[in-house]
Amino acid sequence: MSDLAIGDVAPDFSLPRDGGGTVSLSDFRGRPVVLYFYPKDDTTACTAESIAFTTLLPEFEAAGAAVIGISPDSVARHDKFAKKHGLSVVLGSDEETAVANLYGVWKEKSMYGRTFMGIVRTTFLIGADGRIAKIWPKVKVAGHAEEVLAAAKAL
Repeated sequence: MSDLAIGDVAPDFSLPRDGGGTVSLSDFRGRPVVLYFYPKDDTTACTAESIAFTTLLPEFEAAGAAVIGISPDSVARHDKFAKKHGLSVVLGSDEETAVANLYGVWKEKSMYGRTFMGIVRTTFLIGADGRIAKIWPKVKVAGHAEEVLAAAKAL
């Protein structure tokens, strides 16, 4: 799929989630949603990002926004990751990378001269109308959750 743009309707999805059950974008219709895609549970940057969103979760909720993290890790890995780091954000398991492909964040990457497919760390702010309000591509973790919170409050 081609990259999504601001103003596009955010593609709906349903994924298994940490703690059991499923999470769907449509579950949050009528309220803003922060959707952050990250490569892998329990790695340095992904852990820092998830902890930052968890720390600010009460403020996101006060602004009416839900926060969902998505990676290709299994539900079992998400459960272990959430427990280990005290995470309270919803973690969706996209093992087949279907949602990552829908959002255009499953791309070719390279490290140490080797190319491979993986998640490009990206955050989407989806408005209560279901349209993409803001996109942060190739996220740098430091200060990111705070920036997203400011944008969610401004909706």
